[in-house]
Amino acid sequence: MNFVGAIIAGLAGTAAMTMLMYAAPMMGMPKMDIIGMQGSMFIANKATALAIGTMTHFMMGVVFALVYALVWSFGIGSPTWLWGLSFGAVHTVVAMVGMPMMVGIHPRPPEMKAGPMMMAGMLMGHLVYGLVVALVYGAL
Repeated sequence: MNFVGAIIAGLAGTAAMTMLMYAAPMMGMPKMDIIGMQGSMFIANKATALAIGTMTHFMMGVVFALVYALVWSFGIGSPTWLWGLSFGAVHTVVAMVGMPMMVGIHPRPPEMKAGPMMMAGMLMGHLVYGLVVALVYGAL
């Protein structure tokens, strides 16, 4: 397993997913501010919450990329576009299960417009993440 490669791939995948997430409202999708949601779990100050949320979001992106790489190192799939999309789809399920739990423990839960468009946005973001992680990791 290429540990450094997984970290780089996780950062790249998270950056791509984050750009898509913030562009979502321009494409008619609901606002998906996971960074704000994560950061505001720790502190109410918006500027500080943004910094903390960005760090936790990218840290989680690296952790998931390490999991992807570990699974590939065990011979389950390989870092190809198809496996990246497959892992991204599974990752979406994890996120959809985790999101209500996160909102449930959040001291200042944000307003969210849950529904088909939110689910489609989550799927699209995680597919992009999985694809980028696989292609970057495979190239390294």
